[in-house]
Amino acid sequence: MKRDEILSILKQALAASQADQAEAVLTVQDEQLTRFANSIIHQNTSQEDATLTVRLVVDQRIGIATTNRLDPEEVVKTVRLAAEIARLSPKNSEFKSLPGPQAILPAPAGAYVGRTARYSPEERAEGVAKLVGKLKGHPVKASGAFSTSVYKLGVVNSLGVEAYTEATRASLSTVLLSPTSAGYADRHGTSAAAIDVEAVAEEALERTLRAQDPQLTEVKEMEAVFLPYAVAEMLDYLGYMGLGALSYQEKRSFMSDAMGQPVAAEGISIWDDGLHPEGWIVPFDFEGQPKEKVALIENGVAMGVVYDSFTANLEGKRSTGHALPQPNGFGPLPLNMVMAPGNATIEEMIADTEDGVLVTRLWYVRPVHPKLTLITGMTRDGTFKIDHGRITAPLCNLRFTSSILGALKEAQLIGFERKLQAGFFGGNLVPALKVRAFTFNGQTTY
Repeated sequence: MKRDEILSILKQALAASQADQAEAVLTVQDEQLTRFANSIIHQNTSQEDATLTVRLVVDQRIGIATTNRLDPEEVVKTVRLAAEIARLSPKNSEFKSLPGPQAILPAPAGAYVGRTARYSPEERAEGVAKLVGKLKGHPVKASGAFSTSVYKLGVVNSLGVEAYTEATRASLSTVLLSPTSAGYADRHGTSAAAIDVEAVAEEALERTLRAQDPQLTEVKEMEAVFLPYAVAEMLDYLGYMGLGALSYQEKRSFMSDAMGQPVAAEGISIWDDGLHPEGWIVPFDFEGQPKEKVALIENGVAMGVVYDSFTANLEGKRSTGHALPQPNGFGPLPLNMVMAPGNATIEEMIADTEDGVLVTRLWYVRPVHPKLTLITGMTRDGTFKIDHGRITAPLCNLRFTSSILGALKEAQLIGFERKLQAGFFGGNLVPALKVRAFTFNGQTTY
């Protein structure tokens, strides 16, 4: 679907509405996916999905309806359904208004890469073949996926908002398995051609071979070096649990009582930036409001949370451009978090560790206590014992129950290189991190 067609459908929806206020959002995802297992491609899929969401406001009553059919009759039917839902809904006395138009900065040129949009199954297969070819002579098998996609978003409302953007995304991820170990690596970006397939293979292979025949170890609170894969996972859960305005306003967030207070080590700065040139760029949110760069934690101090129009109106503020698709019970969330780099290498972090572990990534993570930012989960695909500054043994996966902010408060070294990692809905740009204390409380036998 082209820009004009998307905007035309959205305007058809507005024209069919007789509500006090109306909003129409159309998302289009055109994704191509090549999957492989046992070092063999076993699936290639191509899917284009479009979803129209209509939100109507009638006397502070809100109705929302969605459809995947975009013919004129279905568009009108969806608008009428939203109107009926609004009529049957109770008044929301806290709802003020849909947002009006704001100036939106254009997406940088790198947000949309034409070659990625045209990337063929044969080109993705060549990438997989190159990855598998690097494994010859080693007792490992590769599984994973190579995907390319085009994402399009259009938003219009009856107050004059009209916004459209499109972007490309490319991802390659792999897990290598040997008889006694696993190793993970991935790369993400806007350009499929820029993904270094050989680097992914080499990183995963080195990790898999080093992780063979893992050992048990004593579980306790100890030092930990987290690779960017694990740091990005922690940031996602930190954002989910406490960096959105709704949880802040409802006193469920660690930020509710900590604004302006130190919550992390002085070297930790985290912000949200939908226009960062190294990230997955989206210049506006699902209400057509420009994404602002929001300081969340600055030099260890809690600085702010992100807003959509509803939560912003409750405080007499302006949306920061972080609305999620409707209907939405989460409120606004940061989707493009960036952590400031430090000046350490991973090798220096390991050398600085007396008694600890190197963690590749986290798995099966679940929130335990949002205000304490307590999460539980386990390590995966490469966990290693560090003793007196050296990696001394591969470890069986460790179970942990620990605080994200507790880890950030104990941060000692921050990596100078950052990596883009896919998140819940967007992408996080993060470095590696070495912390003084992280609580490990269990271990698997693999």
